[in-house]
Amino acid sequence: MSFRKVVRQSKFRHVFGQPVKTDQCYDDIRVSRVTWDSTFCAVNPSFVAIIVEASGGGAFLVLPLHKTGRIDKSYPTVCGHTGPVLDIDWCPHNDHVIASGSEDCTVMVWQIPENGLSQPLTEPVVVLEGHSKRVGIITWHPTARNVLLSAGCDNVVLIWNVGTAEELYRLDGLHPDLIYSVSWSRDGSRFCTACKDKSVRVIDPRRGTVVAEKERAHEGARPMRAIFLADGKIFTTGFSRMSERQLALWDTENLEEPMGLQELDSSNGALLPFYDPDTNVVYVCGKGDSSIRYFEITEEPPYIHFLNTFTSKEPQRGMGWMPKRGLDVSKCEIARFYKLHERKCEPIIMTVPRK
Repeated sequence: MSFRKVVRQSKFRHVFGQPVKTDQCYDDIRVSRVTWDSTFCAVNPSFVAIIVEASGGGAFLVLPLHKTGRIDKSYPTVCGHTGPVLDIDWCPHNDHVIASGSEDCTVMVWQIPENGLSQPLTEPVVVLEGHSKRVGIITWHPTARNVLLSAGCDNVVLIWNVGTAEELYRLDGLHPDLIYSVSWSRDGSRFCTACKDKSVRVIDPRRGTVVAEKERAHEGARPMRAIFLADGKIFTTGFSRMSERQLALWDTENLEEPMGLQELDSSNGALLPFYDPDTNVVYVCGKGDSSIRYFEITEEPPYIHFLNTFTSKEPQRGMGWMPKRGLDVSKCEIARFYKLHERKCEPIIMTVPRK
């Protein structure tokens, strides 16, 4: 019997996570207490943005990455919304542009100055109004510039041209209930959604039609998430009927049965998946957990391989994920998370050890 059958070959079997030193954290931040399952944090190679508590409206902090240590209470915020901010997302094509969605039913796009904020920013570049209820999900198109998708609690998905501030596509009637998550495919031709009616749908926005649909992807009533992987498969997180947390992998050509299904534990926080297309590793962070689990997705069964768990002492309220171009590759860094505690933000670095 060969050694290979016992241990699966993988480059990422020994990936380990490491929190940075205390002086490299961002301290004294009042992280938002809104009961909404978004990540509350968005990161790019220049800035980290965090949704914070704000009196009379919604606000988020934008800090240059190097501005670590204690953040002054009077540090300027981006505060143009009249209701709490629910989701933020950096533009993939321009590191100084960020979009935010809020309970005041609007989406706003902001231009952040070169060196960060010196005074509170109240004037957005563009205000997008089209939702009749609060806007909980925002995501930029991965390949086309100035295209932004927003989904609201009115069960409508809108796709905007940010340059002209007009609606390109309005997709209503496709979702009978609240939309939990939206994820673009790698080339941006389709997107998948997870909805409160327990269905996962693949939607072609140009035609405005549902290309594929899986009803009851997870039996449980708690929130699900769905993300597109690089090869067009879909990875979902959700709950079983017994309220156990599950992961599943689906082939969009045939959604009858999942390719792989794993049960994790019986904790009750929603699972936020983050996917790295270059290494095919999925990181799963539960809200209120103190761990990050990571799995490798492969071509052969059982498709989802558990790699390891990074554990820390304190639970996370939200999580930011650095795009690949902001990583220090010379130190074999393959991912970096920005973990939100009650009062601070702590970067966690994932590394592949080299001999």
